[in-house]
Amino acid sequence: MHDGDSGQMKQGDTFTHSAANVNHPVQVGHTVRRDTGTWTETIHALLKFLRTHHFNYAPRVIGFDDKGREILEYINGKPGARPWPKVLIGEEGIIEMAQVLRKYHDIASGFRPPIDAKWRFGDLSFTPGQTILHGDLGPWNTIWSKKKLVGLIDWDFARPGDRIDDVAQLAYYFIPLRASKGWKDAGFKQPPDMANRLTLIVENYGMFTESEVVHALLRIQSEERERIKTLGNKGVEPWANFLRRGDIEESLQD
Repeated sequence: MHDGDSGQMKQGDTFTHSAANVNHPVQVGHTVRRDTGTWTETIHALLKFLRTHHFNYAPRVIGFDDKGREILEYINGKPGARPWPKVLIGEEGIIEMAQVLRKYHDIASGFRPPIDAKWRFGDLSFTPGQTILHGDLGPWNTIWSKKKLVGLIDWDFARPGDRIDDVAQLAYYFIPLRASKGWKDAGFKQPPDMANRLTLIVENYGMFTESEVVHALLRIQSEERERIKTLGNKGVEPWANFLRRGDIEESLQD
């Protein structure tokens, strides 16, 4: 599992919100321009479906510019980059995240990917009972305004999967289930009550037990370490970058 807090988004010579560290986002007026990949059309289909079904936390798709970059709506607000907004240090932020994630999964379960759908994670098929995961649920991919969540951004890692994987990722990053440097950098003055924060996520999402979420987290961390080793050693980005910066070692310390 990778940590995107180190990324930024350029606007001219300044930097603004977005912790995306693999797509080189640039703000142009009220839009965001980002690099594309073979998966972009599939992700655009998902984002359009979400907006049609009144999930307004996802950015609106505008199209492509003359440089071939995608154009997305810019969502005003404060990103969840470290140190976190105060709402995420308290209980309100993770409660809202769990509730919004449940809403998203319920809506996304009705999305049927195009026949020729392509995903950043490779060839994946959608099977009954699955939904489309956001796939990169870190605070850096959230936007907040007046203590309310107003945006979920950076959908490039979206893919078919089991809901619990997103819930486990949410728990890992938002509790956070990290070593002391992780929660100190987030802005906690003392160790967070991790058990209580996990309970809040589980209760406000529903469907799963705390034990199930923890076991899912251990599994997806193991899967991501193997993915980083395999794809990173082949030079496939962004996993090659994750390998270089020591994501495997960091996950083993948490």
